[in-house]
Amino acid sequence: MPRFLSVVKDINELIVFKHSVFALPFIFVAMSVASKQLNDSAWFGWRLFILGLIAAVSARSFAMAFNRLADENIDKHNPRTANRPSVDGRIGRTNMVIFIALNAAIFVISAWFINLSAFYASFPILLVLASYSFFKRFSSLAHLVVGLSLGLAPIAGSIAVLGYTPLWAWLLCLGVVFWVAGFDLLYSLQDIDYDKQNNLYSIPSRYGWSATFFISLLFHCVCIIFWLLFVVSASGGVLSYVAVGVSGVILFFEHKIVRRDFTKIDRAFFTLNGYLGIIFFVLVLLDLIFS
Repeated sequence: MPRFLSVVKDINELIVFKHSVFALPFIFVAMSVASKQLNDSAWFGWRLFILGLIAAVSARSFAMAFNRLADENIDKHNPRTANRPSVDGRIGRTNMVIFIALNAAIFVISAWFINLSAFYASFPILLVLASYSFFKRFSSLAHLVVGLSLGLAPIAGSIAVLGYTPLWAWLLCLGVVFWVAGFDLLYSLQDIDYDKQNNLYSIPSRYGWSATFFISLLFHCVCIIFWLLFVVSASGGVLSYVAVGVSGVILFFEHKIVRRDFTKIDRAFFTLNGYLGIIFFVLVLLDLIFS
């Protein structure tokens, strides 16, 4: 049992499971909105809930493990990441490959059980999820690729319920893309010196602190615009607009915290953004239930 718990702890550290809170709310936002439009009920059923949860967790686990494997040589020289299980030997390369393949298979199989459209979409989704690991080696657009990886959540959610992707799901997706890219920019400030020394294409290492803060703020403004357009396109009610407004306030405080005290980046990155996703989902769900 102690050995099993140790393995679970190492895997959790490898994929940082708690960060699933970023994507999961937006999968369920899309599934709830789609179900309301299709069946006049925000509840899409236990079958889709379980399959959607399995697909989301396996896709994210695949993405994180693939990134850790691809970045092993980069991470081992970075003091911030040198103690990761993929670097210090706690999880070997063979086990990493098995874990990646297993999660890819689980994702594709769960998509098959959801519907045929989800099954076909699962392959390009896996390709996008894996691509971030290589983008930062040649392009500063890597931050947007991270955003797209999570932005696919509402796309997948709408496909799971409807079998296709309506306009509102694309708008919600684009909002998530710029939301994630914006806070990824702030988070990557921690590695600005290391990225410069190793010729990695992060925006902070290429353009500096001031430009990074400005671009991050710009991305978050664009995010709020897309989420407003999502509410309009989905014919959302007052609480959905409140969800967007609260998100804007949270992002404002995120920037304020990081600018004032960079050592609190973890608070801004995880705590505030985690709350944002959950609050957004709860308010949209209540809007759907009472509308």
